[in-house]
Amino acid sequence: MTKGQLCDKIAKEITKFYVSTLKYGPKEAKCYIVEDMVIVRFKGHLLPVEKEILRFANKSTAIELVKNIRKVIHQITTKKLSKIIEKNIGIPVISCHSDISTVTGERLEIFVLKENLEKKLNGG
Repeated sequence: MTKGQLCDKIAKEITKFYVSTLKYGPKEAKCYIVEDMVIVRFKGHLLPVEKEILRFANKSTAIELVKNIRKVIHQITTKKLSKIIEKNIGIPVISCHSDISTVTGERLEIFVLKENLEKKLNGG
């Protein structure tokens, strides 16, 4: 499997996971493999409740609430997301990091791997 095919498969599987778990998915998902990291970028992924919080609450309070919602979602989903990555690449995930822009709704999930996947894919 090529790097592009692997990235496409990972992005689709993670999107499917979010749709089945949260009943809401991103407008677009793209995956990047950079050395020992798998980075998944989601566009348009604010949940309807997050949009409402940002629209009606005090700006700084709203941003803090949305970030806290995402921290909890991250804690709940990290193990399952890591298993999706590990199943597709065959390398253990050693840590996972996430952040969201409350302005654009764009979100990043970064999975740090035990080995350099990019090097492996390039035959190294």
